[in-house]
Amino acid sequence: MSQGSEHGKWTVSSSDDESAGEQTNSQMPSTSLLQQTGQAKGPRYPCSEARKAAHKRKASPLEHSDGSFPQEVAPAQKQKPSQEGLGWCLSSSDDDDEDDPKERRGKGGAAAGVGQEEHCAPKGILSNHKLPPSYETTEPSDRVQDAWDLLNGRNPFRFFLTKVKGIKAKYNSGSLHIKDILSPLFGTLVSSAQFNYCIDVEWLVKQYPKEFRDKPLLIIHGEKRESKAALHEEAHPYKNVRLCQAKLDIAFGTHHTKMMLLHYEEGLRVVIHTSNLIDDDWYQKTQGIWLSPLYPKLPLGAAESAGESRTNFKCDLISYLRSYGSPTLNEWVEIIKQHDLSETRVYLLGSTPGRYQGSEKEKWGHLRLRKLLKEHATQLPDQHSWPVIGQFSSIGSLGADHSKWLCSEFRDSLISLGNNTKTLTNHDVPVHLVYPSVDNVRQSLEGYPAGGSLPYSIQTAQKQLWLHSYFHKWSAETSGRSHAMPHIKTYMRSSPDFQKIAWFLVTSANLSKAAWGVFEKNGTQMMIRSYELGVLFLPSEFGLDAGYFQVKENMFSDEPVLAFPVPYDLPPEKYESKDRPWIWNIPYTKAPDTHGNMWVPK
Repeated sequence: MSQGSEHGKWTVSSSDDESAGEQTNSQMPSTSLLQQTGQAKGPRYPCSEARKAAHKRKASPLEHSDGSFPQEVAPAQKQKPSQEGLGWCLSSSDDDDEDDPKERRGKGGAAAGVGQEEHCAPKGILSNHKLPPSYETTEPSDRVQDAWDLLNGRNPFRFFLTKVKGIKAKYNSGSLHIKDILSPLFGTLVSSAQFNYCIDVEWLVKQYPKEFRDKPLLIIHGEKRESKAALHEEAHPYKNVRLCQAKLDIAFGTHHTKMMLLHYEEGLRVVIHTSNLIDDDWYQKTQGIWLSPLYPKLPLGAAESAGESRTNFKCDLISYLRSYGSPTLNEWVEIIKQHDLSETRVYLLGSTPGRYQGSEKEKWGHLRLRKLLKEHATQLPDQHSWPVIGQFSSIGSLGADHSKWLCSEFRDSLISLGNNTKTLTNHDVPVHLVYPSVDNVRQSLEGYPAGGSLPYSIQTAQKQLWLHSYFHKWSAETSGRSHAMPHIKTYMRSSPDFQKIAWFLVTSANLSKAAWGVFEKNGTQMMIRSYELGVLFLPSEFGLDAGYFQVKENMFSDEPVLAFPVPYDLPPEKYESKDRPWIWNIPYTKAPDTHGNMWVPK
C-alpha cells in the first residue's frame, strides 16, 4: 500500500508479521554497519534497525527548514530550537494541514542566539539538554554515599530509576547509574553475569571499577550468525569475558531479559532491570531497576532448601536459569544455592521460549502472572472497576481486534485477584495503555532519536488501528521524567481513583504475544517466543493486609514509606484527537524536535 504526503510516497509492506510480536525484521539485530566508524556509520554493537536509525540521526541531524526537503547538517552546527506541530496521522484523512501558521516562530523569535536556547525547550528541560557529540557523559552520583544510603532502609521496595542527564538534581537523588550498581560500595566483586539483549562490550567493561575489570564476566545473549560473530569479535580482547548464547528455537524470539548476577566476597546480589547494556539506555531514558538485598552465604552443610524466601524467589530463579539448558549457567545455579535469599520480598516472573502444556503452562508468561495473583493477591470490593494499566516501549501484532488477545487471555490474567469464584466478563475491567505519542518523543530530551528505542512499526500499526483507542500519553512529573522517554515496562492494577494499586510489575516484557505468550490448540498449549524477566510487588509481602498499596504522590518523597513509587503520573492522560502513537519507520518533518531537527529514518 502506497500513500502520499509532504514526505513524498512511502510504501507499506504487505507481509504478515502477526506471529513476530515485537521481533519484526525492523527490530531484529542487524550487522550491516557493525564495527564501522565515522559519524554516519552504525553502532559497533548488534542492534535493531530502529536504533540504527536513531544513531544515524544523532550523528547526522536533519535540520528543520521551511522547505519541503530536510537539510543534513554536521553535528557541530548550531541546532534550531523546537516548535509546535504534529506528527504523522494514521487515519485515512491527513489533518496535519490544520496547523495554524501563525503559531510558528519566525527567525526573529527564540531561535536567535545561543543564550536563548533554554526558552525553546519544553517546560522542565534544562538548558544543557543538548546531547554532546560523544554521547559519553553519563556519570554516577557525585556523592558516593547516596548509593550506600539507598541500600540502608530508605527504599523498602528496592525499586529504583536510572539517573537521567538534563533533569533537576532532586529527581536523580534516589536514582542509580550502572556505575553505582557496580561500585565497590555494593560489594567486593568476585565474578558477575550480565543477561541482556543489546550489548556494547567495550562500554560495559568500562562501567566496572578498574579494580574489577579483570574479574570473570559472563555475558548471556541471543545473537546468531553474523551478529554472534561480531559480538565474539568485540569481546575477544577481554580475556576475562565469556559469552553464553541463549537458545532461541522459535522464530522471531529474542533474548530480552535484563539481569545482573553479582557474586561478592561478602555474598550475592541480583539486579533485574530494563536497560540495554549500551550508553544510550543509561543516559536520558526512563528505566527501572530492582536491586536485591545483599544475600549472605549459607553455612557449610546447609540443606538445599535453605535460604528460601516466602515468595519462592530462590527456587524460581534457579528454575529460570536452568531453562537455558547451559552448563555454564549451572555454575551460577550452584552459587545461588550457596546463598540465603530469604529476605526477598518480590515474586519472580519470567518467560522462556517453548510450547507448554498442562501445569507447565503456568510456569511462564501471563499465565504465571495469573497464578501468582490468584494465589497471593487479595480480593477487593468492586474490583471489577479497578482498571489494568500497561506501560511499555514496543508493541507486537495483537490481532484484528481486542478480543483476539489483549482483552481476552491477556487481560484475563491481569485481572486475577485471589481465588474468586466469580469470573469477570470481558467488558468489566477497563484497560489503559501508556505509550509515547509523537509529540512526547518530539519534545523529549533526546528529541526524535528517542524514538529509536520505541520500535512500533507502521507495518504493525496499520493492522491494528483499533488498539490506538486504548493509548494514553507519557507523563512523569512525579519523577521529573516527562521528557525522558520510557524504556521501562510496567503493569499494575489501579483503583478507580488511581490512589491505590493492588500490585505492580516491572519487567523487560513489552506488549506482545512473543513476550507474554499466546494460547494454541484451543487453549491447551501456551507458546512463548522470547526470554523475559521481571519482579512482582504484592502488598502482603510488605506487611500490608488491606490488599493494596497507596500510590506515592511524589516518587522521591520520603513519606509515607510504604506508599508505592509509581514512576509516572496517574491517572494517565488519554490521547487527544490529534495525538498519534510514535511509529519509528515513517518521517516526521512538519515540526522540529528539541534540537531543531526532523526525523527521516532512512
